[in-house]
Amino acid sequence: MTAEEVSTGRIPATKAARHALIRDVLSRQSVHSQSELADLLAHQGVTVTQATLSRDLVELRAVKIRTPVGALAYAVPGEGGDRSPAPVSDAEALAARLARLCSELLVTAEASGSLVVLRTPPGAAQFLASAIDHSVLPGVLGTIAGDDTVLVIAREGADGPEGPAIAARFLELAQTG
Repeated sequence: MTAEEVSTGRIPATKAARHALIRDVLSRQSVHSQSELADLLAHQGVTVTQATLSRDLVELRAVKIRTPVGALAYAVPGEGGDRSPAPVSDAEALAARLARLCSELLVTAEASGSLVVLRTPPGAAQFLASAIDHSVLPGVLGTIAGDDTVLVIAREGADGPEGPAIAARFLELAQTG
């Protein structure tokens, strides 16, 4: 990092934050080169040198894989049990994965205002929460996972809290999975 990068405040406060941003960018779109990644990060207000970016990619264990259209793009290892590099997933594949996980893992779903509590078997909550977070569902702000419970925070809609509708959607996914 250069003194200019630090003085302008255009770098994340920590290396972990920068790594999270790089992981997010690589999981949302195909990136074919380090310069392309640097440009994408710059558009988000993060300036990094090529050397720093290269080190970050090594630390994240990013590799280039062949995309479905035949081009090479960076990918980072997936979360959970599968640590193999994952290509950029499309929304349809993420929705199918969430439906499958809901049918396999969701025990109950209850809402109270903008909060939705999802119950899973012991040890499965973080896996389901990660799938929800990656699916980018409308109306869902985020999740917090424990051992067997996922707290889903819903947006406030024009007609009030969206929690009950989101709980119903998860139960429907669990049944149709």
